[in-house]
Amino acid sequence: QVRLVESGGGLVQAGGSLRLSCAAFGGTFSNYAMAWFRQTPEKEREFVAGISWSGSRTFYANSVKGRFTISRDNAKNTVYVQMNSLKPEDTAVYYCAAVSYDIVAEPIAEEFRYWGQGTQVTVSS
Repeated sequence: QVRLVESGGGLVQAGGSLRLSCAAFGGTFSNYAMAWFRQTPEKEREFVAGISWSGSRTFYANSVKGRFTISRDNAKNTVYVQMNSLKPEDTAVYYCAAVSYDIVAEPIAEEFRYWGQGTQVTVSS
């Protein structure tokens, strides 16, 4: 059983930056591929970024490529997403997710067994 706790959300102006963190409790963190998803009331949950066990492979949605960077620190049991050049359309609740096998391509939400509670990111224009 893995418990995920996100932090770092908030209100930022367009063009600004935020870094989200997700701390994992329980399990062996390095045995889990990790990802970030986001959701708004108008849209289904969508993939944002994913990272393999070792961090050697990363995957991004086209909408965030070049602006967001996912990383992990296996010693701290934490995954991050650095979000730069934020746009109002990035406004959403961001969720951290974990799956107990490695990922080799862009994953889908249904693959992930463990989810955090979400953190709100609001980008004002």
